[in-house]
Amino acid sequence: MSEGTVGRAFPAVVDTGSVTETHSQHDLAQHDRGAGFDGPRGTILAVDDEPDILIALEDLFEDSYRVLTTSNPNEALEILHAEPDIAVVLSDQRMPGLTGDALLAEARAFHDAQAILLTGYADITAVIAALNRGGIVGYVTKPWDASLLRSTVRQAFERHRLGRDLATERALLRGLLDHAQDAISFKDADGRFVRLNARKATLLGRDVFSCIGQREGDLLGAKGGTVAEADAAAIRSGTVAESLTSEGPVGAELWSHVTRVPIRDAGGAVSHLAVIERDVTEQRTLEARLRQSDKMQALGTLAGGIAHDFNNLLTAILGSLELAAPKVAEQPRVQRLIENARGAAERGASLTKRLLSFSRAHDLQARATDVNALIGGMSDLFGRSLGGLVSVRTELTAGLPAVQVDPDQLELAVLNLCINARDAMPDGGTITVATRRLDIAGDPEIADGSYLGVSVSDEGTGIPDEILRRVCEPFFTTKAVGQGTGLGLAMVFGLAQQSKGRLAIESEVGRGTRVELALPFAAEAPEQATRAPGDVPVAARSARILVVDDDAQVRHVTASFLAGFGHDATEAGDGEAALRSFAPGRFDLIVADLAMPGMSGIELAAEIRVRDPSLPVLILTGHAEAMQIPDDLPVLTKPFRSADLASRVSELLDGAGSGRG
Repeated sequence: MSEGTVGRAFPAVVDTGSVTETHSQHDLAQHDRGAGFDGPRGTILAVDDEPDILIALEDLFEDSYRVLTTSNPNEALEILHAEPDIAVVLSDQRMPGLTGDALLAEARAFHDAQAILLTGYADITAVIAALNRGGIVGYVTKPWDASLLRSTVRQAFERHRLGRDLATERALLRGLLDHAQDAISFKDADGRFVRLNARKATLLGRDVFSCIGQREGDLLGAKGGTVAEADAAAIRSGTVAESLTSEGPVGAELWSHVTRVPIRDAGGAVSHLAVIERDVTEQRTLEARLRQSDKMQALGTLAGGIAHDFNNLLTAILGSLELAAPKVAEQPRVQRLIENARGAAERGASLTKRLLSFSRAHDLQARATDVNALIGGMSDLFGRSLGGLVSVRTELTAGLPAVQVDPDQLELAVLNLCINARDAMPDGGTITVATRRLDIAGDPEIADGSYLGVSVSDEGTGIPDEILRRVCEPFFTTKAVGQGTGLGLAMVFGLAQQSKGRLAIESEVGRGTRVELALPFAAEAPEQATRAPGDVPVAARSARILVVDDDAQVRHVTASFLAGFGHDATEAGDGEAALRSFAPGRFDLIVADLAMPGMSGIELAAEIRVRDPSLPVLILTGHAEAMQIPDDLPVLTKPFRSADLASRVSELLDGAGSGRG
């Protein structure tokens, strides 16, 4: 392999991915210093069969990293073999000969570089497969947002650097055997203890003196055969041997990392064996949590990428169905078809919410929430969603303070848990939804303090230990095809983490399952509702409203809703068209989509405020994560019902009425 893949240091034949070697390693070092290197910098590898993409990536990162590029996936593997210090690999997905996810999976077998998939199309199958194989830690779409891509690479680089630092510290700690808390012992060639520390003796249930001269296999009884065999194998091989052992029930194992070091005498024969046992239970637990967190992050990025378009479609579908329903009021068969379509679209909206619930922490609209009141108001929802075979009993502790949580997401979480409980009781039974005060201390997942516990318990089949460890993984489900998405508990887990709480699951096969959310208390009392949930506010006067949306179907539905409320709605397909239609005093309200080509809804609102500071602007969005929305801009998320739109429009018009005369 030649060195011409390093940045622009050497000319490359871009149509084949091959390179021409024209400089030495000395020249390369000179080039690095000339580029402003103050010392060793992180190295990243970019792989894409489009030369223009490689040039763009190099320009984006060359000021911060040493950038290697290649248009040939097989050459990328050669570069990784030759460059052990590469920290991050950015790979295109669709390339001739080898796809990006396959390349990254193969690289993972011999290299510890963090892998990011860079693709111009949403191949969710490839992304999920690569994610579950541990092949990628991030997913970025083309065309990319430069800030997002830089941030993703920076986080991956930091994760790689921390991993390297941890590996170095581990090697140094092994040199401090006499001061470590590891279980350390020395045995002769026959496996008898000649020396051991107190930690090792404690694990054997004895004191140090009584262990000297004894074989560990004899002291352990039935479990001793495995240890004796491993000791004998290490002595025979004469090389250092490492193994990972566990004991205890599945899901609650105690893990130990065991290192066996043969020690030779002056004649070269193995005379003793040093055994170092380290408790790595906490490390294994943290690694499992890190893998779970990485999966959530990658899937959240993917969810955010498709949410805007998907929610636009759902807005158009649900809005059109709502507008069509009154026109066929005298046709029951058509009404049933409309209700079926509406139900399917609402299930799609629910799925999108589940995906977005763990995409980003600030997707949640956390506020002070009365949990008892929220659960008490779900009785009708339980009846419609759970069927007649199960009953729901509530045990709500009175007087509990409000918690800081997104109430919509908490309602969805409780419903998901109740649906899981129902599915665990195919013959029917009772689901118990309860609240209580929790005082938590010493839990590594959350800070010490008081929390509100929300639990859902069933009398169902229970969860085996081997499945219990995986139930919070996204897309993991034991249900038949079409009966579950595998996102229910993943969504609840994401809500708990983003709300600075925790999720705990207790289950016994044949006895049932109890799932409990611990949520932090709020610093203030919840706001009191000013309107009954079913009320649709009516504006006191007809208003002139400008509707701005690049999606014609969504724009038409929104304008039709507003016309139905008695308002005069004018449509514009983008921000520029809206400004051409605008004149101070012509409109009473602007309703604008967030993500539009050319000019976003936020930019349009800023321009409108310059021309008419008192004119209210309502932002509609299918994915609030698309960009940072100022706190003083009101937002309505898609898909929405006419009542939701009517309520927000009425509030804004009433609030602006006095200021606009």
